[in-house]
Amino acid sequence: MKILLMGNPNVGKSVIFSRLTGTNVIASNYPGTTVEFMKGTMKFREEKVEVLDVPGVYSLEPTSKAEEVAVKMLEEGNMVINVVDSTHLERSLYLTLQLLERKIPVIVVLNLWDEAKHKGIEIDKEKLEKILGVPVVSTVAITGEGINELVSRLEEAKPGNLKLSEEERWKKIGEIVSQVQRIYHRHHTFLEVLGEASVKPLTGIPIALGVMFLTFTIIRFVGENLISYVFDPLFEFYTPVATIFSHFLGSGLIHDILIGQLINGEIDYFQSMGLITTGIYVPFAAVLPYVFAFYLVLGFLEDSGYLPRLAVLVDNIMHKLGLHGSAIISMLLGLGCNVPGALSTRVLETKRQRFIAATLMAIAVPCMAQTAIILGLVGMHGVFGLGIVFITLFIVWLTLGLILNKIMSGESPEIFMEIPPYRIPYWGALLKKLWIRIRSFLVEAVPFVLLGVFIVNILYALGIIQFLGEITAPIVTGLLGLPKEAVVALVIGFLRKDVAVGMLLPLGLTMKQAVVASVVLAMYFPCIATFTVLVKELGILGMTKSALIMVTLALFVGTILNLIL
Repeated sequence: MKILLMGNPNVGKSVIFSRLTGTNVIASNYPGTTVEFMKGTMKFREEKVEVLDVPGVYSLEPTSKAEEVAVKMLEEGNMVINVVDSTHLERSLYLTLQLLERKIPVIVVLNLWDEAKHKGIEIDKEKLEKILGVPVVSTVAITGEGINELVSRLEEAKPGNLKLSEEERWKKIGEIVSQVQRIYHRHHTFLEVLGEASVKPLTGIPIALGVMFLTFTIIRFVGENLISYVFDPLFEFYTPVATIFSHFLGSGLIHDILIGQLINGEIDYFQSMGLITTGIYVPFAAVLPYVFAFYLVLGFLEDSGYLPRLAVLVDNIMHKLGLHGSAIISMLLGLGCNVPGALSTRVLETKRQRFIAATLMAIAVPCMAQTAIILGLVGMHGVFGLGIVFITLFIVWLTLGLILNKIMSGESPEIFMEIPPYRIPYWGALLKKLWIRIRSFLVEAVPFVLLGVFIVNILYALGIIQFLGEITAPIVTGLLGLPKEAVVALVIGFLRKDVAVGMLLPLGLTMKQAVVASVVLAMYFPCIATFTVLVKELGILGMTKSALIMVTLALFVGTILNLIL
């Protein structure tokens, strides 16, 4: 049996889903697509049933891939829990009436019941239940209020008996709202005042700058402290074991693959490049702390209601790049990992927008794993070098967007996004989302890191690295001003960019070389996981065009930086 959670975006479905399913949750792609949904289990009628958190939709007349998936999932479901925003009853009821025409058992949940009261909105849920002909319960999902009643009344879910045209549907909504809803005068709360200030340029821009500064301050603070007080002490216990194993292996190819090169007779986790040294240390101790911190903060920004406001605030700027405000969410997700960033371009309406957004993200938005290693590589030369790296990437992002918007035919539709009220996130759902993202990162990152380290050692053993260094010397050393040994990083960058940047550490690069190498590696090509997703999203032809832009621009910008610095 499949129970579907359906409703408009930002009505609290994910929190109700979290309340119903506990920890038995996985993230899945709908077959044949890259549209992601959450799947969990709960006990119903003394047996385990599937609960699916369907992508948020406003109607069952699909205008995007996510809405197409929602309609297909509806055909497979046995029951619908229709989550309605109590503070926007009129808007939410359109989907409700469509569901009542589908002959599938439905139970309606009036979520955000507390916010409706705070806004002076009173809904007669008993009268609404009588009019709709299906059970209606009220919930405050963030606190758990009403969840027990929802579970206990699932047995009462039943199909509707409506059949309306679109005009009749809106007329019916007006009649329902006039009968069941009353609105009283009340004063604005602090969060409402802050919400309005967040979308006005005069106040919204300083708020946005403050949020971004605070975000990356928290990420750096949490990441550095996790490394200092958790992961480095753990590896202090691990090092003697790895050292004993190193002595046991002696020397030779197996030692070089597993342990790598000893630096001054000791294991160096950044320079040794062995499977059980660098291959383990980089994803867990160097990258995971920053990824953990980023997704924790991102989840808070998502669930608090800030990101839609940021999208509205930057809408005018994004239009100049051929996008609209929703694309900023793809960029922010890309800062964590380019894979979900690429997937999220699906929210954009046109193929033109998706191409521009995916190309800009892949070329100028380094993931948190790569950023963490850039901090180690360039940071040793001071803040000035880091500033050059990230300012260069921002200039490339802005300039390329302006150019693509000019030369690519097509339009950029206006933004259509509902702005939810500011809310205090539910920590249970927040931590569950964090765990799913961290698990996904580890599943994707660790195998590619190990594969990258393994390939490096094999290439060195076979003399291929030396050969590539010789034939690419005119570009690597001539145009970019890097040592020819840096070619291995460019090769491995296709597998994992963070590993590639880490491989530059033993080369003793100057500040100029570290800056050039970091910028070129960020721009020149996506890692294989992102590449795979982009091929699906853009198609072979679209990805080929995007890749040509990346490689050409990376060499051009790298050369210019080399000449200027």
